[in-house]
Amino acid sequence: MVEHPLGKGKVEGSIPSLGSMLNLLSVSPLVFFISLFFLLISVAVHEFSHALVADKLGDPTPRARGRLSLNPLVHIDLVGLLFILFWGFGWGKPVPYDPFNLRNADRDGAKIALAGPVSSLLLALGAALLIRVIENSLLMAVLSYFVLLNTYLGIFNLLPIHPLDGFQVVAGFLPASQLQEWYGLRRYGLIILLFLLLPVANGQSALFTILNPLVKFVLSFLIPSGNIL
Repeated sequence: MVEHPLGKGKVEGSIPSLGSMLNLLSVSPLVFFISLFFLLISVAVHEFSHALVADKLGDPTPRARGRLSLNPLVHIDLVGLLFILFWGFGWGKPVPYDPFNLRNADRDGAKIALAGPVSSLLLALGAALLIRVIENSLLMAVLSYFVLLNTYLGIFNLLPIHPLDGFQVVAGFLPASQLQEWYGLRRYGLIILLFLLLPVANGQSALFTILNPLVKFVLSFLIPSGNIL
């Protein structure tokens, strides 16, 4: 969630799950707990990356708040996690940063925001490379889920809609004359996201109608012979 420039900013890593995770619990408890473990790791790396870049850019706020850590417990928002478990859509705990500690609040804020999605896509790339060199079918299936989860997490957060990371990323490239108008769109962000969650065709939301082709395109490079969508 980005609150800059009127006050201290936050970068929130929202997570589009691939469906209610509780459905997995009824099918296979083992798969459920493996998926939950991967989810917690993915969120931790995503949020830690926000905190790390903010720290490197001279803002001690994330470190002071205990967010410069890979411990999933410091990055999990309980309500957001419950939403994922029950409704397949949720969020991680926002990483706070103070724009007044940055040399260029808008440009550096964009770097902080971009760090999360980039880290998620790098995790997907790393898991995809492992898939190419292993032969165990169970491990390949587990890693394929990890690739899919982090690809969704990375691309979803790049959407230029507040409070997603992509909103602040766009702000970092806009001229000063357009920034105030752009930040004024924040008030409509949640409304837009809720609208995109409404089903439009075959029971699928507009959000995933947009995301799925992008995810499939990325997966075609990560797992050329895979068909995990």
